[in-house]
Amino acid sequence: MKQNSLKDWFKSGAPGVWISGGAVSIAVIMTIGLLAVIAVRGLGHFWPADLVHANYDVPGQANHLVIGEVVQKEEVPRARLKSAGLPVPDQGPEFMTRELIKVGNRDLNGNDFTWIVGEWLTNQSYPKELMAIERREWGNFYGYLVNVKESGKVIAEGEAAWPELQARIDRVNKLAAQLKTLEKSDIGAINAGLERIRLHGRKLELDGKLDAAAQADMDAERAELNARYQDIEARLSDLHAQFNRDSLTARDANGKEVEIGLGKVVHAYQPNAMGTFTKIGFYFSKVWEFLSDDPREANTEGGIFPAIFGTVMMTLIMAMIVTPFGVLAAVYLREYAKQNTLTRVIRIAVNNLAGVPAIVYGVFGLGFFVYVLGGSVDRLFFPEALPAPTFGTPGLLWASLTLALLAVPVVIVATEEGLARIPRTVREGSLALGATKAETLWKIVLPMASPAMMTGMILAVARAAGEVAPLMLVGVVKLAPSLPLDGNYPYLHLDQKIMHLGFHIYDVGFQSPNVEAARPLVYATALLLVLVIATLNLSAVWIRNHLREKYKALDS
Repeated sequence: MKQNSLKDWFKSGAPGVWISGGAVSIAVIMTIGLLAVIAVRGLGHFWPADLVHANYDVPGQANHLVIGEVVQKEEVPRARLKSAGLPVPDQGPEFMTRELIKVGNRDLNGNDFTWIVGEWLTNQSYPKELMAIERREWGNFYGYLVNVKESGKVIAEGEAAWPELQARIDRVNKLAAQLKTLEKSDIGAINAGLERIRLHGRKLELDGKLDAAAQADMDAERAELNARYQDIEARLSDLHAQFNRDSLTARDANGKEVEIGLGKVVHAYQPNAMGTFTKIGFYFSKVWEFLSDDPREANTEGGIFPAIFGTVMMTLIMAMIVTPFGVLAAVYLREYAKQNTLTRVIRIAVNNLAGVPAIVYGVFGLGFFVYVLGGSVDRLFFPEALPAPTFGTPGLLWASLTLALLAVPVVIVATEEGLARIPRTVREGSLALGATKAETLWKIVLPMASPAMMTGMILAVARAAGEVAPLMLVGVVKLAPSLPLDGNYPYLHLDQKIMHLGFHIYDVGFQSPNVEAARPLVYATALLLVLVIATLNLSAVWIRNHLREKYKALDS
């Protein structure tokens, strides 16, 4: 009886259901676990960790002091440390502690990070006076504040130095924001205007229409822009003088005093003196800075806003391109084309295109879009700019088109499946009521198939937004802090190169000279890329569900 019950249980398909459910559960748990690891390692980087001040007593060597932030601890065999050349005694426990400490002061020490043996650290303390200075260059500086200077004259020292330093750093950061606005917006607008005048003059010259009146008009516009530039240059000179006026004197672990201009300082804080709520506030301010600021220090410091903007902008342009072309191709194949051998071959080709390696699309985009199509556009519409390319060089438009080409098979297949699910009786009923085939398609069929179209777009965004290999050839670069959308005509610069979160991960993770500093940023950027793609997909899912509810009555 039990044997028959077991056979019936297997015949019912219940084991398959349990196996499938278990596999899905394992996949979900693994995905959540992976995201949790990425989040902890990435977001933990922004927490203001305490600074340790200790003696480092290496056997047989002179003792020296160490100030830094403990980043990682691990147990390693004693033999491994000895094989690395460290003076480890032969006798002792099998394992010893090795610690990675961020000591900063790269301009003095040469390295931001160093591995030390934990057992050799003695007299460890966490003085509240220890400070961390985040600089625009050379990374962090760890040490003690000695005094604050204005134009080389000491104005505060001792306990009065710290509040004075904070006030002057706030002042410098406001000046930095003004300088950034002037250099990027105002001077950028003037440079764009001068370049527009130059190209206009060159175009008139090529057309044989450059006469004295046109030249006089251009000279007048150029003179006006130059006068504006002189005013801005005077303001810049004054701001730079104020920006570089103040400085601080800091003392490192070994008592060496260093003068640091406040123009190079972004933040100064004393983590050992900060309470829990103060650290939480500082943490969120650092996360916001990471999301909203420009990168610096070979992309290992600062923020990644240009990469976020470039990723979202390129994905949106790709979606606007791929959706109509994919839908039109699917409508033709399903509604108008004769279902013969040629149509089947086309469908097989579309399905095979979805499996082509992404780098192949990048090579095609570089060869066709950039060199052939872009070069032709330059010769036809921008001859005055030649030999400098306008669209004959990798840029935002070609990157979006390449991704659209990569994703269009997904949209075609999803839309065709949606069209195939619409009952034939719906079409026949519309035609019987006097509607034409085009009216039936536009007013009945396409609205009912719109959820399937959105599904195709969701899949296209999911695949294209995370691609990196083709983008390296058609428009994505390591550093492009100028956004492709600004206040200068034509406002959206489709010819401009952009940054991308996926390429930023590759660049920081594999091309950075400072590996230890780059590692947490790789995790943080990877988490952000996942969140950006999830946000885009969830937005499309919400639209699809809204359309599905709207046309449910027609479907029934």
